[in-house]
Amino acid sequence: MAMTPEKRVKEKIVRILKKREVYYFFPATHGFGRSGVPDIIICHRGHFLAIEVKAGKNITTQLQEREIRLIRESGGTAVVVNETNVDAVNALLDAIEVKYAQRHVNTDGANGQPSP
Repeated sequence: MAMTPEKRVKEKIVRILKKREVYYFFPATHGFGRSGVPDIIICHRGHFLAIEVKAGKNITTQLQEREIRLIRESGGTAVVVNETNVDAVNALLDAIEVKYAQRHVNTDGANGQPSP
């Protein structure tokens, strides 16, 4: 069976996440799952990130748009990634790293080491 274009995009994203040792999972959307939830759920440095994966000219459904909006309203980050912007995943993770470092650096100058 041939790999779908969306599956290829997912594999590229997973390679990035594994290389950077980022926690992620693919949620189940059947049974007790929730329809419209993004394809990849990530927690990195205490930040919630959800990625909806598309390929070609595919666009998000109304349910997916609702979930993306709810995630953003809750303080998380939700993005749509396709084959043209896979590199945006690295940029998002870099931004999370910067925010994490800023939050965890002792700013009183006492020892210059990150605070626990």
